[in-house]
Amino acid sequence: MRKFLFIILSLYTFPAVCQSKKYNFSEPKMGSPLNITIFSEDSAKASFLAKKSFQIADSLNLIFSDYLENSELNQLSSKAGTGTFTSVSPALWDIIKQSVEASQKCNGNFDISVGSIVKLWRKARKEKAFPDKNILQKSLQSIGYQYIILDSATHSIKLLRKNTALDLGGIAKGYLAQVIVDFYQKEGIKKALVDAGGDLAMIGKDWHIGISIPNSEELMQGFLVLQNQAVATSGNMYQFVEIEGKKYSHIVNPYTGLGLTHQRNVTVIAPDGAMADWLATACSVMSVRKALKLVKTMPNCELLMLEIRKGKLKKWQSKRFEIQL
Repeated sequence: MRKFLFIILSLYTFPAVCQSKKYNFSEPKMGSPLNITIFSEDSAKASFLAKKSFQIADSLNLIFSDYLENSELNQLSSKAGTGTFTSVSPALWDIIKQSVEASQKCNGNFDISVGSIVKLWRKARKEKAFPDKNILQKSLQSIGYQYIILDSATHSIKLLRKNTALDLGGIAKGYLAQVIVDFYQKEGIKKALVDAGGDLAMIGKDWHIGISIPNSEELMQGFLVLQNQAVATSGNMYQFVEIEGKKYSHIVNPYTGLGLTHQRNVTVIAPDGAMADWLATACSVMSVRKALKLVKTMPNCELLMLEIRKGKLKKWQSKRFEIQL
């Protein structure tokens, strides 16, 4: 599930790490900017780490992309329904394992097996026409995280359902951000932040994150003050296709195959980037009640949901999500 992450607008850091300077780097990766902030005493080291970060992003994109015909992900999808296990790289194994476990926790409201449906809605947004209903119904028969079979002993994967296409859009950027900050920790960096298209992972204290009010250029009152955490936002208020007067989001409901029609933005705080990413996607699909209930079961996770109902902005948040509207 691809999503455009847009609510998190402002990043402030207080105070600077002792004797360190702040260095910022940015390059387009995975279809959106990859923004990096590193505090370091050595500008050469900061530049080296940024270069390595962009190389990590490129290498993971070759594995995870569903746009690249020869990506490892697409090669795995091409073997769906053949009844054979395919050995995969450590990175692909790790992210698919995390994805299946995530689907189990959220009862399939996040599901990476929706690739065929996602492609139909990409075409729909381009042509501004509803997907062919017969093709949509057929594609629904290829969906189901329960049919992604993992062999832990050999790190191999089998896709039981024919025509299953995997799509990592609802977890890959958060995963990337976390991989990079974990790399920084191993290199001795004490404070850094990685922003992968709106999915943020960070190390160090006193990161102040501002969140914009939907349909407004203003920020919500107060800031998230985070340390050694991740935050992700999934939103469908801006990226959609309007067909016959109805707005369909780029975020797809795995059960119906339809783009979401409610106008909602979801922000999740979690211990790591991949978890924040998939939780934000799942909570976009789920009802408000079920989303809040899910987050209660997730240790050290917090949730903010903003939704426009009958022209009015409504807000729900978990008890420890400290920000005001």
